Amino acid sequence: MAKKIKTEEFEDVQYIKEKYVGIKKEIQKVIVGQDDMIEAIIIAIFADGHILLEGYPGLGKTITIKTLSRAIDAKFQRIQFTPDLIPSDITGFELCDPVTRKSAVQKGPVFTNLLLADEINRAPAKVQSALLESMQEKQVTIGRESFELEKLFIVLATQNPIEISGTYLLPEAEVDRFMFKIRVEYPSYDEEREIAERQIGDDEPELNAVLHPDEIISLRHFIAKKIPIHKDSEILKYSTRIVRATRPGFDGDGYISDMVMYGASPRASIYLAKAARVYAFLSGSDIVLPEHIHKMAYPVLRHRVILTHEAESQGIDPDDVVSKILKKVPILETDS
Repeated sequence: MAKKIKTEEFEDVQYIKEKYVGIKKEIQKVIVGQDDMIEAIIIAIFADGHILLEGYPGLGKTITIKTLSRAIDAKFQRIQFTPDLIPSDITGFELCDPVTRKSAVQKGPVFTNLLLADEINRAPAKVQSALLESMQEKQVTIGRESFELEKLFIVLATQNPIEISGTYLLPEAEVDRFMFKIRVEYPSYDEEREIAERQIGDDEPELNAVLHPDEIISLRHFIAKKIPIHKDSEILKYSTRIVRATRPGFDGDGYISDMVMYGASPRASIYLAKAARVYAFLSGSDIVLPEHIHKMAYPVLRHRVILTHEAESQGIDPDDVVSKILKKVPILETDS
């Protein structure tokens, strides 16, 4: 059990940053490399956002999430998505006692802190949509009754980008509920050699809890208080203009209209500002700067930019579009 953070300790910014570094170190006891993935996952959790992890098999996506749950002393549930799964396997169901004729609710694995939806694209849309209410409203309706989920509730979903057989595209409504889409890349030669050495060895790392779920909730409030983003702030206007620029019809030269079928929703504006604030805090800044917005723009927008067939045929990637937008959108508003 992690030591509870006292009120006066929360006023110590350095103390919180040490906790952030501590979580990374605990994960790195098990995971070799993948620093960008680990950093992005922690940022999303501090910013109260769900995460979609995309990468080839064997890159450590599942074990990273399991290790994270131990580092933050959180309840953890894993659902292996398969074509025969049904929504009640996720949310729960009502049981009727034939003797008493009274019903009782059997809660599903969604009642946890960290929910791993493993290979989420292997279940049909009916099953995937079972997560919509929980991801957006942090509650689940079973029968006629609604139940609140944990205050710290994060869905971390994984999917394989190369397999098509036996998979289903995620509905846009569900994809939009993920704050980040994180691409998990292959390790370097040295990292892969170290992975093999660790697996060949028989040592089991001892993991320690660095934070508690209640402390993460308090940490979120502290960061929001430490780096407020006012409604008239230039950085909020800038992040909103970036999101709006992903939609066809934005640019004069027609690049976005030719390359993008659908752009990001207003939810992306919220997530971009929240993620950039956490990233700014962990980077040691007292304010959100354009470089913080730029860094967070890729994981926030890449799954929300739906490309045209023409763009796909040219090998255009959503990150290419985001990069183009970041270069085109001015930091300060200009009169037009």
